[in-house]
Amino acid sequence: MPVSADRIRSLHRYELRILATIERWMKRYSWVPLEQIKDSVGLSESETRFRLRKLIGWGMVRFNAVPYDGYALVFGGYDTLALHALTKRGTVSALGSLIGEGKESVVHEALGLCPVAIKFHRVGLRSFSSARTNREYMPGEGHCPWIFASSRSAEREYAALTTLHPKVSVPVPVDRNRHAVVMSLVAGPNLNRCTLDNPAGMLDEILENVRTAYHTGVIHADLSEFNIMVEGGRCIIIDWPQWMEADHQNAQHVIARDVENILAYFRRKYRVNCQLEDALRCVTG
Repeated sequence: MPVSADRIRSLHRYELRILATIERWMKRYSWVPLEQIKDSVGLSESETRFRLRKLIGWGMVRFNAVPYDGYALVFGGYDTLALHALTKRGTVSALGSLIGEGKESVVHEALGLCPVAIKFHRVGLRSFSSARTNREYMPGEGHCPWIFASSRSAEREYAALTTLHPKVSVPVPVDRNRHAVVMSLVAGPNLNRCTLDNPAGMLDEILENVRTAYHTGVIHADLSEFNIMVEGGRCIIIDWPQWMEADHQNAQHVIARDVENILAYFRRKYRVNCQLEDALRCVTG
């Protein structure tokens, strides 16, 4: 759960400055030394330690004493920086309840100019190693903490949404900061939780959107019934951080896997049979 909006509003400017300082120096350190924080924010050591203890108590920062007194952001602190920036821009004014949770993200309702969804990317301990191995936008070497991997993941998803909307049925991109993506709120269930009146028609609609995305230069690369939502009888394809360019050397293998995942679902649940070769010809031809 992200830090509450009330807690963020109550933060002292010194505490926000300390969070931003730790974020900046985490590009160099796994644990930012106390001396580095103190010198960067221009506070006395006693004041710096006092503010850090508060941030630790609020679940925004963690402490490590070996081999020196060092501090690092946790997701609560990173959420705070992102929400503070989005609030200052007027994108978000209130944070609502949790509406979705996956291996690498949590999604909350929020209020902006209208109801929106805010997705916090969370590339964690186990998924971080997988992301470095399987996603080319992650650096293979060097210092890349999980929070910055999450920011890259959010940047990647926001780029896909802005490229695809409105040609493809995806959530409307609104704003992004760090690892948080703000998008339109989809008021509907996931495809796997639906009972469709016209499954063949829905399959055709999904394949048409996959085709449009492909010819726009984008392949989802993780498509399944779990990241397609149904709102007002139409499909909306979500979760795009792992997308791949259509001219990638592995593109044909990946698009075939995406399409087969969807065909297998409709075959299994609705007995709608469509040959992979025919569907691929429709998508890529």
